[in-house]
Amino acid sequence: MFLKTPPLHFIIFNESTDTSAKRNQIKEITPRKNEAKRFDIFFSEPKMSSSSSLKTLRQLQVASPVPADIDIANSVEPFHISEIAKDLNLSPKHYDLYGKYKAKVLLSVIDELKGSGDGYYVVVGGITPTPLGEGKSTTTVGLCQALGAFQDKKVVTCLRQPSQGPTFGIKGGAAGGGYSQVIPMDEFNLHLTGDIHAITAANNLLAAAIDTRIFHEATQSDKALMNRLCPPNKEGKRSFNDIMFRRLTKLGISKTSPEDLTPEEVKKFARLDIDPDSITWRRVMDINDRFLRKITIGQGPDEKGMVRETAFDISVASEIMAVLALTTSLADMRERLGKMVIGNSKAGDPVTADDLGVGGALTVLMKDAINPTLMQTLEGTPVLVHAGPFANIAHGNSSIVADKIALKLVGPGGFVVTEAGFGADIGTEKFMNIKCRYSGLTPQCAIIVATIRALKMHGGGPDVVAGKPLNNAYVTENVALVEAGCINLAKHISNTKAYGVNVVVAVNKFSTDSEAELNAVRNSALAAGAYDAVICTHHAHGGKGAVDLGIAVQRACENVTQPLKFLYPLDFSIKEKIEAIARSYGASGVEYSEQAEKQIEMYSKQGFSGLPICMAKTQYSFSHNASEKGAPTGFVLPIRDVRASIGAGFIYPLVGTMSTMPGLPTRPCFYDIDLDTTTGRVIGLS
Repeated sequence: MFLKTPPLHFIIFNESTDTSAKRNQIKEITPRKNEAKRFDIFFSEPKMSSSSSLKTLRQLQVASPVPADIDIANSVEPFHISEIAKDLNLSPKHYDLYGKYKAKVLLSVIDELKGSGDGYYVVVGGITPTPLGEGKSTTTVGLCQALGAFQDKKVVTCLRQPSQGPTFGIKGGAAGGGYSQVIPMDEFNLHLTGDIHAITAANNLLAAAIDTRIFHEATQSDKALMNRLCPPNKEGKRSFNDIMFRRLTKLGISKTSPEDLTPEEVKKFARLDIDPDSITWRRVMDINDRFLRKITIGQGPDEKGMVRETAFDISVASEIMAVLALTTSLADMRERLGKMVIGNSKAGDPVTADDLGVGGALTVLMKDAINPTLMQTLEGTPVLVHAGPFANIAHGNSSIVADKIALKLVGPGGFVVTEAGFGADIGTEKFMNIKCRYSGLTPQCAIIVATIRALKMHGGGPDVVAGKPLNNAYVTENVALVEAGCINLAKHISNTKAYGVNVVVAVNKFSTDSEAELNAVRNSALAAGAYDAVICTHHAHGGKGAVDLGIAVQRACENVTQPLKFLYPLDFSIKEKIEAIARSYGASGVEYSEQAEKQIEMYSKQGFSGLPICMAKTQYSFSHNASEKGAPTGFVLPIRDVRASIGAGFIYPLVGTMSTMPGLPTRPCFYDIDLDTTTGRVIGLS
């Protein structure tokens, strides 16, 4: 009845086959030497649900030791993206193709599936990481490969788009690793579909508009400004364009013709009177460049001495990136972009992108970027890639619209797994208190990824330095060091459980980890209140190595008993919210600089105190001091400055010396990256 060519395998399961039996049968499949790298699994049930389908999945042939990430990625020919879309019941009208292996999923899908139920919602965070990373993206992908390829669950992975900063800097790409990756890996880690480039262009257009407006206001009278802002048409009549009515409304001016404005109203309308010292908007680029952390602009002879100091941020720290990640629709994005505050007038009033007349143009630059990009894992499960804010200097989560689309596509009983950047103290905290507040979505399970390596570091092990060989302490058994480091894991479990979700610990196993060390972590996690703790080998084995994690996550989702709880209410003052987050880190108090005090007072007066808080803090410690490992307590958290992303919808304090433009190390990753000019393939990407 189901005829296939000999290289393809079938396993027919019925409703009576239990999960462990399914898993064991799947694990027994070993293709003969010359067989194809794919197989079909058909789960037959008396009542076919919307999530059951005949899926063509890819069987991985794993090697040991595990080859380089790029070599694994290049060894697999991806399915045409239309096949991945078809598995999600997406027709060609629901997406725009970007080559053979990528497609932009249109937001109309949300409207079409409005009445459908959602799947389970899972967020992946981690313990406080080493500079090498502990494998959150790899775990996210491996779990989804297990759920989709081995457990017959409809699943979508939702990931951030990587910045080229770490890709060419220290950490490398973010497609996952080993046999748990998103492919094509080079396209994922580099330009993808151009979203970050669109953000860069939009951000810098706004930056140019700011300085240009200051320049023209300084050299023209009120009347001249008005005449140029509202030039006469062929009939000699002047008029306001649409975006100007936004400013008129803000000023309380109801007149509809420029000719009717009084001289005082002309001045209010035409002159923004931006205070250069108040400007918080910076130019951006998607490369680590420490020499752009402080620059001087306006030194050209035509700028008439209008010199000021400013700086560049990395593109993923732009407020426009945060807007993209937190928006819920095209109309919502337009409003958020227009509301972005770039600084104040000399009278102390906030000046927005719409005041500058550029909100509509920014939306045009971002109109395609708002659609998530569909890709696939090594085992053929679907991935939505969208937005890429860092978690240490931004809110660190992929987009709301990608998650909403995915939850509808998988439907009840399916799974959407998304990753929050760095440790759970920043990525998961911002997922709960910022992203879930704006999306209205409720997660059922939070995963905390841990490694023996990182736990040993938190237990008092030597420094872990990117680019240098690991100390012997990290590759030989030391159960006492692991147990001492579990204080960091326990703190993350306690913090995450407080949101009302079930917490599952995923221990990302390395070849040098001993059974005694792994058992110590599992026991510590359960003692700290984790719902379950699972040893995972998805890096070495793909989805097969995360099946137990998938089972644990399914149970955790099905047995959640508490509603989502936030860390603080929005009606707290700015300081009260900052201090609530600081206490979750273990701080005994908060110290504000004079600049921070000034900014908090100003934002409160301007009516922005009701926004959530997005802490810009080192990812390497619960505290502001990256060298403080484990779970420090009793420290005073220093707030150097406070800025506002009004369009995105949060206040962000800068903790300690946190920089929004990373630098390159002595030996960046770009040393290893090249192009095979014979095949056209990228080599050395990690």
